[in-house]
Amino acid sequence: MTARIRWGVLGVAGIATRKVIPAMKQCALGEVAGIASREGTKAEQAAQALGIPKAYGSYEDLLADPTIDAIYNPLPNHLHVPWSIRAAEAGKHVLCEKPIALSSAECRDLIAARDRTGVKMAEAFMVRTHPQWLRTFEIVRSGRIGELRSISGFFSYHNADPRNIRNVAAYGGGGVMDIGCYPITISRWIFGEEPVRVLAAVDRDPVMKTDRLASAVLEFPSGQSIFTCSTQLVPYQRMQFYGTKGRVEVPIPFNAPPDRPCRILIDDGSDPFGGGILTEEFPVCDQYTIQADAFARAIQEELPVPVPLEDALKNMEVIERILGTA
Repeated sequence: MTARIRWGVLGVAGIATRKVIPAMKQCALGEVAGIASREGTKAEQAAQALGIPKAYGSYEDLLADPTIDAIYNPLPNHLHVPWSIRAAEAGKHVLCEKPIALSSAECRDLIAARDRTGVKMAEAFMVRTHPQWLRTFEIVRSGRIGELRSISGFFSYHNADPRNIRNVAAYGGGGVMDIGCYPITISRWIFGEEPVRVLAAVDRDPVMKTDRLASAVLEFPSGQSIFTCSTQLVPYQRMQFYGTKGRVEVPIPFNAPPDRPCRILIDDGSDPFGGGILTEEFPVCDQYTIQADAFARAIQEELPVPVPLEDALKNMEVIERILGTA
């Protein structure tokens, strides 16, 4: 029997303690063996609350532990690359939260570190392993909706707190980096192509200087993807895929719930009032559990990781073109 992957978590970020770690504790192929914080008491409190065996008072101590096989890195965006590189140099495999870097140049540094150390390294786009997305990919690629010509997406929430890390420009804050990256990665994946042209309109908060509303048109060889993302609008999300014969709609594309079924809508185009819509439902699952097991399997069986750094680089290049930083 293959040994279970022993995970170490860098930091006590909310996404880790509230969503990812509880999900990873349900994994078949791995276990959360340790958690680190720059404040030892925070690590100890998180470890006790989440049932994690080891707590470390520094990230360095966790990376130095030979019993840890892989690192989950949910640190703030500007710390993704430096600590992922340090983890790789310590011989640890790395699953790093999106966006994996602040720039394409940083992403290339990660690729160099991965190649130099020989570890597995991936961007944590959990959506790419969720059953609703695997099915959407299958339906579109099968030709059931004809030739894919257009994708539309929307992702928003409201957070105008200048103290929140997502609203600090120097730390990689802003809507495109935080949530716009999702419709970008999905569009690239479903089309199976890279955009040849990118057009964007970006509105920045006058005080925080982060992008609070952005709309983009990605022109692909086979069609177009249009999306809007915002950090200061009513919370909402949706993705739609339009073909020459039909349409697929994903009602909750990104924050798929772990406690109730997900569904997608497949429209054959026969009735504009919805008579031709078929609903497919997916059993309750947690996309963070699936993601961690997929990464663990890649380690155990020497398989490609779900979202490799080369893909992360392409995504970051599109983000830079939207924000005008390329």
